Amino acid sequence: MRRFLLSAALVIFSFIMQSTVFKELEFGGIVPNLMIVLTASFGFMRGEKTGLIIGFFCGLLVDIFFGGVLGLYAMIYMYIGYLNGKFNGIFYPEDIKLPLGLILGSDLLYGMLCYITMFLLRGRFHFSYYFLNIILPEMVYTILVTLFLYPAILWINRKLEDKEQRSARKFV
Repeated sequence: MRRFLLSAALVIFSFIMQSTVFKELEFGGIVPNLMIVLTASFGFMRGEKTGLIIGFFCGLLVDIFFGGVLGLYAMIYMYIGYLNGKFNGIFYPEDIKLPLGLILGSDLLYGMLCYITMFLLRGRFHFSYYFLNIILPEMVYTILVTLFLYPAILWINRKLEDKEQRSARKFV
């Protein structure tokens, strides 16, 4: 129950930070994607199922407040959370290279899927412009924010795992 409440609070907190504080810190109209950082982190830290669920709720919040089609972002974030969950077996908390690489790849996948679903299908074929002016700067900004946000998410996950292990030992 504690993990569920904390996860819900993190999703809401990340959404509020992304849509308010970081909107004021945008560079050239680009805002870091905190929801990708959270979804990918939960995916590779906790596994496919948790990544999928966190991704669904992150995407649903984005759909409700900013999306034109309900469910599009939820689907994209679910895929990202699930795919990051595939790397749970090789995740080591001490190594930051894997999380940074996965978050970078997740943001690239997010940008590509958004381009395909929102622009390419409507006949807008300016991929190089979209990649250089939207996808690439967002990836760089997201990775810079990840360097500060990821250790906090990792710390919270470790504390929760420690409490779960202590409470599990009481029952055995």
